[in-house]
Amino acid sequence: MSATMRAAVCLGAGGPEMLEVREVPVPAVRDGWSLVRVEGAGLNRSELRTRQGHSPNVVFPRVLGIECVGVVAVSTDPALPEGTTVAAVMGEMGREFDGGYAEFALLPNALLMPVATTLPWDVLAALPETYLTAQGALEALGAGPGGGRLLVRGGTSSVGMAALSIASAHGLEIAATTRQKGRIGALTAAGAAHVLVDAGGPLADDVRAIWPEGPDHVLDLVGAATAADSLSLVRRGGTVCVAGSLSGWAIPDFQPVAMIPSGTRLTAFHSDDLKGEAGAVLLQRIVRQVEAGVYRPNIDRVFSLADVVAAHRHMENDQATGKVVMIP
Repeated sequence: MSATMRAAVCLGAGGPEMLEVREVPVPAVRDGWSLVRVEGAGLNRSELRTRQGHSPNVVFPRVLGIECVGVVAVSTDPALPEGTTVAAVMGEMGREFDGGYAEFALLPNALLMPVATTLPWDVLAALPETYLTAQGALEALGAGPGGGRLLVRGGTSSVGMAALSIASAHGLEIAATTRQKGRIGALTAAGAAHVLVDAGGPLADDVRAIWPEGPDHVLDLVGAATAADSLSLVRRGGTVCVAGSLSGWAIPDFQPVAMIPSGTRLTAFHSDDLKGEAGAVLLQRIVRQVEAGVYRPNIDRVFSLADVVAAHRHMENDQATGKVVMIP
């Protein structure tokens, strides 16, 4: 193994040009951490915000990337021998320590999830963060097999497309939103029975035309800008889960008593809850469902590590429908 590797280093807060592919030393292995040869990394909007300077605990320069898949190259854990296929998500990857935008990543053993699979690397790389978040959010909503009405706000995001795939397999009746009419076909193909074009205003009239009583569940991936409106849409006794932050983190002037209708439930899901051992069994189940054709992951584009700047511009310009993947 070479003493050096290529990595996309974020030099400081700013635009995509702050990412620079450099030749850097391969991280030295230490107790409790193993070296993973990265074979693929899903890209996420949270990495855009980190690059933009919105993650206050991040010290630059930093190798970004909150997830990756690959093979254990040097192990310090007998349960994870060299050659094991693994995935890793969250746990401060790409924030407190270097993440998946590199040929190798030194990761805590507690984050590594062994995976048995025949999937190609680009497909496997599209699954961990996206599908674990979608599955966790649907479980938080109580939107499992057996039917029901689900509205997904931010449907063409990577998590939105994954949620459509899972919910469609569960047999739910799904409506999804998009800001672009050109993406209606992609949402329909992913399992949405109804597609609403979100012009930025209240959705009540459009939703009531489909479901007069409202949806049973709302998965809100837009977040701060739409959470209050989502609470007004769900049926009485229904549940809204905020599991994304496409519009930011904070809801200005949030007034719980005024904004949460009586009997309506508001919850949230964060993918950090399913890192490491907590998500390993679920991720393996997701992989098996993809291999069987039950779940249909939507990969928007695959970029090389050398094209990381173009990949970030692609996401920042809202050009992606589904998951963007990077292969070192």
